[in-house]
Amino acid sequence: MKKVTVEEAVGLPLGHDITAIVTGNKKYRAFKRGHIITVRDVEKLRNLGKEHIFIWEDKEKFIHEDEGALRLAKAASGNGIVISEPNQGRVNMIAEHDGLLKVQVSQLQWLNNLEDIIFATLHNNLTVKQGQVVAGTRIVPLAIDCNLLQEAESLAGKPMPLLTVKPYKPLWVGVVTTGNEVNSGRIKDGFAQILRRKVNDFGGRWMGQSIAPDEPDLISQEIQNFIAEGADLVLVTGGMSVDADDTTPNAISNSGAQIVFHGAPILPGSHFMLAYIGHAAICGVPGGALFNRVTTLDLILPRVFAGERVSRADIVALGHGGLCLECKVCHFPICPFGKSAPF
Repeated sequence: MKKVTVEEAVGLPLGHDITAIVTGNKKYRAFKRGHIITVRDVEKLRNLGKEHIFIWEDKEKFIHEDEGALRLAKAASGNGIVISEPNQGRVNMIAEHDGLLKVQVSQLQWLNNLEDIIFATLHNNLTVKQGQVVAGTRIVPLAIDCNLLQEAESLAGKPMPLLTVKPYKPLWVGVVTTGNEVNSGRIKDGFAQILRRKVNDFGGRWMGQSIAPDEPDLISQEIQNFIAEGADLVLVTGGMSVDADDTTPNAISNSGAQIVFHGAPILPGSHFMLAYIGHAAICGVPGGALFNRVTTLDLILPRVFAGERVSRADIVALGHGGLCLECKVCHFPICPFGKSAPF
């Protein structure tokens, strides 16, 4: 960049965006890179505190901040990500569709360890909406050494793109509700309405609900029936605590499922259970899902609908950040709950 006075800049192209800040209100781009400075601009620039500006001089070894940020954003963006135009030296990465944001955390840390690079993202495994900004990057100086930029591009794109948004799959979902009191009609079931709403949020396809007494063989049979009918996900509700007559965990085990875990380091929802029969996930949902807005189920469902097979290591990692603050006004998923896991 060549530094010149604002008077000397008349007739020359501006080498960078210039930002105006309105105290307590907003900031905006007052001048765009490439703008040809006019006589009338001189007073405006002075009002913005500018006595000098920078004119871009093409140098073989340096890349302008806008081009550098664009290149870095492209290298970092995988499936489900679109890129904005540079604005005041910043490029945003935007979700192309609803889905699960995946951030390669170790790559991000290596990238931000470089000089002159800034790359900020939302949390890994966050549910995002189409059009939502999920990350932003910028080059700190007005120009960056091309060798440094190439190193940053390599870190952002290998071994896999730093950012992707995995679309949700329209899984077939069945619900098995257990309990003698519900099966006999003494108590009206409250799970179906809640679970159906949660499933609908991910585009799930509702197969139906069956109700079984607290008899492990009958519960196992209902799980197997849904699997035989093509269920990708079976939610089993009730009987998940440690009471002597809570038979649901044994029933899930006896259904032929492979148990991933029972007892997650997450509050609320610690009695949650996850298992698999083939590709189909079986979730044992404890009673807390009836009265707590978010539980372990809400951390697991996005990953299941994104087509991921959740491992025991994934669950163990959720203990860091697994304590819900139970705020009076819930803003989940825009909150700390379940956000510290690196996987």
